[in-house]
Amino acid sequence: MAAPTKGRRQAAQGKPGRTLVLIMIALVALTGGMFLSGHTTPRLGIDLAGGTSITLEAKNEPGQKNAINQTNLNTAVDIINNRVNGLGVSEAEVQTQGDRNIIVNIPKGTNAKQAREQVGTTAQLYFRPVLAQQPSTGAGEQPKPTPKPSDSGKGDGKGDKPKESDKPKGESASPSATPTTQGRSVTDGLKADATPSATPTGDAKDDPAKDGKKDDGKKDPSPTPSGDATAKLQEQFTKLDCTDEKARLKIKEGVKPTDPVVACGKSGSGKGWDKFILGPSEVNGKEVDDAKAVYDTQGAAGWKVTMKFSGKGTKQFADITGKLASQQPPQNEFGIVMDGEVVSAPYVRQALTTGDAEISGSFTQDEAKDLANILSYGALPLTFKEQSVTTVSAALGGEQLRAGLIAGAIGLALVIVYLVAYYRGLALIAIASLGVSAALTYTIMTLLGPTIKFALNLPAVCGAIVAIGITADSFIVYFERIRDEVREGRTLRPAVERAWPRARRTILVSDFVSFLAAAVLFIVTVGKVQGFAFTLGLTTLLDVVVVFFFTKPLMTIMARKKFFASGGKWSGLDPKRLGAKPPLRRTRRTGASAPVDSTPKEA
Repeated sequence: MAAPTKGRRQAAQGKPGRTLVLIMIALVALTGGMFLSGHTTPRLGIDLAGGTSITLEAKNEPGQKNAINQTNLNTAVDIINNRVNGLGVSEAEVQTQGDRNIIVNIPKGTNAKQAREQVGTTAQLYFRPVLAQQPSTGAGEQPKPTPKPSDSGKGDGKGDKPKESDKPKGESASPSATPTTQGRSVTDGLKADATPSATPTGDAKDDPAKDGKKDDGKKDPSPTPSGDATAKLQEQFTKLDCTDEKARLKIKEGVKPTDPVVACGKSGSGKGWDKFILGPSEVNGKEVDDAKAVYDTQGAAGWKVTMKFSGKGTKQFADITGKLASQQPPQNEFGIVMDGEVVSAPYVRQALTTGDAEISGSFTQDEAKDLANILSYGALPLTFKEQSVTTVSAALGGEQLRAGLIAGAIGLALVIVYLVAYYRGLALIAIASLGVSAALTYTIMTLLGPTIKFALNLPAVCGAIVAIGITADSFIVYFERIRDEVREGRTLRPAVERAWPRARRTILVSDFVSFLAAAVLFIVTVGKVQGFAFTLGLTTLLDVVVVFFFTKPLMTIMARKKFFASGGKWSGLDPKRLGAKPPLRRTRRTGASAPVDSTPKEA
């Protein structure tokens, strides 16, 4: 029976050295990743580092009265919150103010220009057919020719490769991957040579641009619109100067979804603006159920944007794409219009009837995410006007941060003093464990800044300070279990192993309750309180990692050292000081005991 007992004891103790090496390797890897990323400090929230505060004022849409109510404002807050989170912004605050304003606070470190364009772009999203288009003619630029379709208007997708001058460039909207050339950034505007395309899921078919036929390389700088476009629109189109901000704002005033409009879209080259005449809205942005930026690993499309329409939107999108597919450029394009500005104008190959489509055309990852973000969260129940944009100073937050760090340092010092006074030598293990926990917390928070845009605000700092007590509590539970075993008369090495199962159970239950509270708090709250909940949950998980992979293995190794194993006065495990019982001993019976003679014997 002795051999199995020895085997169980070895299995229970394991190989603590390997476990310590494992967690040290993880810590070194995280630290190395932190330095390689170029971010050596956590990203701070708006209350600590400052940032941008945007005030939006709600406006009734043309033809609609009394649309400004609390329900619509709350819906708008949810959509704008999703939009800024779609930018990868954490710790951003979106909240109502009064009965018609929304305040958006975005921490420093975010692309302020991009965030302002996304948040300030608050009108509804519409899909409008393009009736006429004039590319940018800024300094050094010439209008690019638009490829003409073949006479048949069809192609098998496998024919001769068109010449470079004949290719439609830019985005292409299709449910299947379609190789195209240059892509388009939502925030940078349309490319001057962008002529995107659209096809349904499946093989590319009916591409009117793939006939290898060249046009004359010229384009009328003032194309004549057809269909719904009136003489007044033509006059506005001719006179419109999209480089003039006041002119761009003026053409947005009083625009109704049911009317054809003149619009601008920023050129992808960044040197000018494209002009458009657009027909009435055929699909409302509310009919887009979902939009995502995905990378095509099978085809040559690279980054693309996938769209999924609602039932009503599927029918509307099928109708408009069916009409556009038979037209010649640019009348085979539809403009995706946000706040009166064309953010994309993909061309159509054939009717898209499945309700699923994609826009492709050499997007970068950021460009694809920007467009997907607008498509996903573009439809707001109200229109908004950017009332003010202010820069928030971090002076007050900096003072509060210093006060919080001082309070945290005082609390940590008191914990260490208590550990040293009460646990003596065991305090060294506790302090080392606290150091590892702090290092893991710092490196992970720093890495979360550039990855998920986690921002450390004041409540998050409070969460980290609270975590000191949670972590110290785990050490105390384990140490007290060990001391209880020593009080029972056991030597240190078996006491360490016997105490671990009971301490482990208590630690896991305690940390589970803390993590559950943090998770619920994170889900049901918004803004700064989420920072507290996130930090509390993260440090609670790290407490489990440190106790299992550092404190327990280190305690097993230290139990083999003479300083602790001998139960010295300063080890914190002195049996006399703990009031230990005499060592447990077993007695063996060799047989029946002889009767005891109680008769007194003579001296």
